[in-house]
Amino acid sequence: MNKLEQEISKRRTFGIIAHPDAGKTTLTEKLLLFGGAINKAGAVKSNKIDTATKSDWMEIEKQRGISVATSVMGFEYKDLKINLLDTPGHQDFAEDTYRTLTAVDSVVMVIDCVKGVEQQTEKLMEVCRMRNTPVICFINKLDREGRDPYDLLDEIEEKLDIQVRPLTWPIGMGKTFKGVYNLFSKNLLIFKPSKQQLTAEGIEIKDLSDENLNKNVGDTLADQLREDVELIEGVYPELDKEEYLSGKVAPVFFGSAINSFGVKEMLDTFINISPQPKERSTEERIVKPNEEKFTGFVFKIHANMDPKHRNRIAFVRICSGKFQRGSSYLNVRHDKRFRFSNATAFMAQDKETVDEAYPGDIVGLFDTGNLKIGDTLSEGEKGIYKGIPSFSPEIFKEVINKDAMKTKQLDKGLTQLMDEGVAQLFTFEMGARKVVGVVGNLQFEVIQHRLKNEYGASCEFAPMNLYKACWFSSNDKKKLDEFVKSKYRHIARDKDGKMVFMAETKSWMQMVEDNFPEIEFHFQSEF
Repeated sequence: MNKLEQEISKRRTFGIIAHPDAGKTTLTEKLLLFGGAINKAGAVKSNKIDTATKSDWMEIEKQRGISVATSVMGFEYKDLKINLLDTPGHQDFAEDTYRTLTAVDSVVMVIDCVKGVEQQTEKLMEVCRMRNTPVICFINKLDREGRDPYDLLDEIEEKLDIQVRPLTWPIGMGKTFKGVYNLFSKNLLIFKPSKQQLTAEGIEIKDLSDENLNKNVGDTLADQLREDVELIEGVYPELDKEEYLSGKVAPVFFGSAINSFGVKEMLDTFINISPQPKERSTEERIVKPNEEKFTGFVFKIHANMDPKHRNRIAFVRICSGKFQRGSSYLNVRHDKRFRFSNATAFMAQDKETVDEAYPGDIVGLFDTGNLKIGDTLSEGEKGIYKGIPSFSPEIFKEVINKDAMKTKQLDKGLTQLMDEGVAQLFTFEMGARKVVGVVGNLQFEVIQHRLKNEYGASCEFAPMNLYKACWFSSNDKKKLDEFVKSKYRHIARDKDGKMVFMAETKSWMQMVEDNFPEIEFHFQSEF
C-alpha cells in the first residue's frame, strides 16, 4: 500500500441525522468526548456560555438550543481519523441537511425511544436511499420511560423500509434501566449515570448463565434478558457486513447519550464495519479515491464564522488524490484556476490550518465569492460531481428595507446569505422587487437575526401570495420569448440569473401549463 492508500484506509466520514430533539447534538458531543477532542460536554441549554454545546456555535443556536447550520468536526479514535458532520434536525433547515448527506460515506440515525420514528427521519432516510448510504441506528433516551424495544424495531423496518439487526439490547427502561447487553461481543456493562465524565469500566459478564447477572440486575430482569437474547438470536440472522454496506440492513444500538451510555459500544462497532471513502461519479466517469490527482466538491458555504471578520468559508469534501495548501486548482464551473493558500480543518468553531488532506476529509477554504455550492475543484479535469439539487421553496415573502441608508449592506447581506443556500432570492424583472423563498418559517427569523447582527441591516418580510417558483425552458426560442412577454409581470430571476416563473395558485399554474404546451416547467433547478 502506498501512502495515499494508507491514509484513505484510516478515514471514516459520517453524518448524524435525526428529528429535532432526538438527542443528535448530545450524541455528537459524547463521540467527541471519547475521541478526546473535548474534556467536558455542555448540555444543550445551559446558562454558562463556556460549556454551551461545542457543535452549536452560532448565537441563535445557543439561545434556542437547536442546531441550525451543519457543524464539521474531526477527531482521532484508535488510530482512525473520523470526520463527523452534525446536521440540523430543524425542519426548516432540511435543505442544508440534504446537501450534507452528499458529502458523507455513511450515516448514524438517532431515534428517540419515547417518540419513535418521526416524519423528518422518514424524509432524510429517503435521501439516504437515493444514494444507498449505509445506516446505523442509535435508539436514544433509554433513561426515560419509552416504548417497547420490539415495537421500535418493527416501526423502523416498516416506516423506513430497511431491515434491522440489534447489536446491543437494553436491560429495563426508564427508572429500571440497568444497562446494555452487547450482542456483538457477548458481554454486559452495568449502568452508572454520568453526564459530564466518561463511563467507568462496567462490570463484565461474559456468559448469560453467570450468577453475577442476577446479583447485579435482579432476577426478573435477568430472566427477561436471557429470554430476549434467545429470541433475537433466533429471529434475526447474523449481521452481514456487505448488506450493511449496500444500505439494506441497519445495525441497531440502544443507549442514553446524555449519560454516555451505549455510545462506546456503537463507536467501537462503527469503526469495525463502516465504509472507507467511496468512489463518486462525475458527469463523465467514476472517480476512485486512490487516484493520484486531487478532486473535490463544495457542499456548503458559511459566511462570518468569526463575527469580527467578514469572511466566507467554503466546505469542500475531498474525493480523490491529495489536497495541498498553496496549490492552485481548477474551478470547473469558471474554467479558471484559483490558488488556495488558506485551508482549515474544523472542530466546530475552532479552526486549525492544514497543509494536506486526503479523501474523506472536509477542508474549509477561504473564499472571496468565487465558489458556489455544488462547484467541483480538480487538477485540470473537467467533470462535475453530480447530485446537489435546489428545490422550489414553499413559503415566499417580500423583503422590505426599513432603513434607506443601509440599502447597500442589506443587498450585500442578502447575497452572501443566499450563497450559503439558507434560502433562495428572486428578483422580479418589473420593479426589481426582491422576494425570499424558504422551506420553513423559522428561516425568516434566522435571516433577519443574521442581517441585523452581522451586517447591521434591518428589514421586514411581507407575506406574498405565491404557490411555487418554477424554472422553465423550451426548445422553441420563439415560443419562449412569447411566453416571457405575455407573463412579464410574473417573471423573476434567481441569484444565478436564470429566469423563474412565479405562479400564484395551483390552478393558475395548471392553466398556464395547458396554454403553453411547448414550455417545460421544472420544480428543481439542476445545478
